[in-house]
Amino acid sequence: MNSQISSNKSKMQEGNQSAVFTFVFLGFSEYPKLQVPLFLVFLTIYTISVLENLGMILIIRIKPKLHTPMYVFLSHLSFVDFCYTTTIAPKLLDLLIVEDRSMSFKGCIAQFFFGCTCVITQTFILAAMAYDRFVAVCNPLLYNIAMSRKLCALLVAGSYIWGGICSSTLTYFLLALSYCGSGIINHFCCEYSAIISASCSDSSISQLACLVICMFNEVCSLLIILTSYVVIVITVIKIPSKGGLRKAFSTCGFHLAAICFCRGIILLLYCVLKSKSSLLLFKFATVFYSMVIPMLNPLIYSLRNKDVKETLRKLVHLKVLSHS
Repeated sequence: MNSQISSNKSKMQEGNQSAVFTFVFLGFSEYPKLQVPLFLVFLTIYTISVLENLGMILIIRIKPKLHTPMYVFLSHLSFVDFCYTTTIAPKLLDLLIVEDRSMSFKGCIAQFFFGCTCVITQTFILAAMAYDRFVAVCNPLLYNIAMSRKLCALLVAGSYIWGGICSSTLTYFLLALSYCGSGIINHFCCEYSAIISASCSDSSISQLACLVICMFNEVCSLLIILTSYVVIVITVIKIPSKGGLRKAFSTCGFHLAAICFCRGIILLLYCVLKSKSSLLLFKFATVFYSMVIPMLNPLIYSLRNKDVKETLRKLVHLKVLSHS
């Protein structure tokens, strides 16, 4: 009985220690002369990303012609991208200009939870977008029935819910660990392996859980995306129109290249063993995925579309007229 009480006390002490634990991020401190240039570059990328994604949501909401399943998915993709880059970028910018590089344990766990939720939600929204294109190309006459508002709502809600479930699971494994020592993390954000590196308990189960969840999500989403686009290409090849074939290959090829590149970075971040020599590459890969990709997504999936360009052109024209 006494041993059980002492065991419970030790667990409570570990929990209390974790609650007040503070992480210290090194960021890009190994390059002191580049702090200001990096701050300006990252601030520019973040500003453009926010303007693009919020602008895309606004355009889709005010244009009735864009109230279709494809644009519903695009608006949610922009929202998730905005949330993700806003979760990561402010702390990164802060690290580059402020001497205090610390973050509380609760703040770090919260950043990880929201960032992880956004990443997984984004993954399955992209898969839903690929399925939407598959239905539009392969079953155009049944498109309105097959892609009903109810199904769109279920796909979007399912993406958010699944992202929250996976993120909650991984967060649980992080909270189950105990943290001690200096709390120094050679990173600029609360990424899963970075948090685990500050743990002083056995993290093998936590790492296995992360690997299983990441691999499951990557395989499932890529299977949906690749299958959808392969069937689209096969369907378009059977159509005698050369213009349609060229357009389909251009769109599918661009989207597939972007998706595979993004998924490759995710695999690099979470499914590949990292060494000290690759930490800098790991940091820049995280920057690319958390800031550059959210900036490029509107260009890849939205701003190349004629309807979006037309709406944007009209908004700019009205803005100019209002000032003249």
